[in-house]
Amino acid sequence: MRKKRIRYFAAYGALTALLLLLLGLNVCIGSVSVPFSDVLKNFVGQEIGETERNILMQIRLPRALAAAILGGALGLSGYLLQTFFHNPIAGPFVLGISSGAKLVVALVMVFFLGNSVKVSSAALILAAFVGAFLSMGFVLLMSRVVDKMSMLIVSGVMIGYICSAVTDFVVTFAEDADIVNLHNWSKGSFSGISWENVYVMAVVVLAASVLVFFLAKPIGAFQLGEGYAKTMGVNVGRLKVELVLLSSILAACITAFAGPVSFVGIAVPHLVKQLFGTAKPIVMIPACFLGGGTFCLFCDLLARTVFAPTELSISTVTAVFGAPVVIVVLLRRRSGKN
Repeated sequence: MRKKRIRYFAAYGALTALLLLLLGLNVCIGSVSVPFSDVLKNFVGQEIGETERNILMQIRLPRALAAAILGGALGLSGYLLQTFFHNPIAGPFVLGISSGAKLVVALVMVFFLGNSVKVSSAALILAAFVGAFLSMGFVLLMSRVVDKMSMLIVSGVMIGYICSAVTDFVVTFAEDADIVNLHNWSKGSFSGISWENVYVMAVVVLAASVLVFFLAKPIGAFQLGEGYAKTMGVNVGRLKVELVLLSSILAACITAFAGPVSFVGIAVPHLVKQLFGTAKPIVMIPACFLGGGTFCLFCDLLARTVFAPTELSISTVTAVFGAPVVIVVLLRRRSGKN
């Protein structure tokens, strides 16, 4: 027990330190370098160059915070979906939930921008939640029809492709110049994040994450089987509804602001599980949040800098690092080691 606690504290410490390091690197590194000393001066109220201050406060810091918050939300959403479906490769992107959210957000943005109306952050999250919930509803209906989990995953992938195709069609034939810029968002990007976006996403994600943490005990019982959970006094029906709603809210939040981000929701829970050596929800829930934020900060840093000034979509980079994790999980599952 003592060794486990030491491992938990060491793992939490390592994740937190890496998260803070990457947060600093994301703020300092770019086409225009901002020295870390200037970052510290800015936060203690000392004067720095106007250009550096604008880059720091209006572009990089909101973007870095968004990557940390939304990455954490995506990692936690993936963990909830894997728990709900008892499947290691269930995730918002694979099941088509992110694509459904993307479709409704794109339609809302096209409608409002086409009528010269500004779309609020709350409206984007609401639209994304509706799309995510509709896609989740489809997946749940399919789960009643198909017996094999592999067929359910295939169904989710197909609905994802359909939603992505419709979204691309809508965005491609939009006439307004602002709407055409949705191409970048539709491929996944943390660019263009404002402080208003950060405030809204922080409130929504924090509230949902706290609710998830309070469900740690019933989730732990649910992982051991529905029968066992019922004997422990867990209302399984209500718990399933809560898992669906919370995972949809978390997935919707990142899609609303950054578009679809692939493989984070699948890879992070497995990486965190290996790091901590446990599947206990009370440990995994905050760990998945930290891991998701760290993963997205790392990938966003690479997306901005590797081929600068050209910027890669965030999903391109997350797929490079996340897809191999999924392959390993599938191979281990096939060999009976997982």
